[in-house]
Amino acid sequence: MSLFQLLTLSTGFVAQAAQPSQPSGAARALSLLPIVLIFVIFYFLLIRPQQKRSKAHQKMLESVNKGDRVLTSGGMYGVVVGIDADKVVLKVAENVKVEFSKTAIAHIVSRE
Repeated sequence: MSLFQLLTLSTGFVAQAAQPSQPSGAARALSLLPIVLIFVIFYFLLIRPQQKRSKAHQKMLESVNKGDRVLTSGGMYGVVVGIDADKVVLKVAENVKVEFSKTAIAHIVSRE
């Protein structure tokens, strides 16, 4: 074999090795695995707990009754004296009643 034939043969192998091959179906699926895992981790660490807290807060708001002592998200304590579909009236002192959005109730401190 001559030197020319040897060089031609070796450059052919180099050219074939330099061409990117198409990934197979399994390789494509494997490359998507980290993205799927990140989404699953975000779901279980961020999205699902927030949904649980939101449902628990909504259930608590539906159970508010007159006479309950509540804490608002602004830090004000009061006793519920009136309830509407989307607002609540709290008695915060003698002869002082304040109207709040029902969603402003953060916790029920005690029940009547």
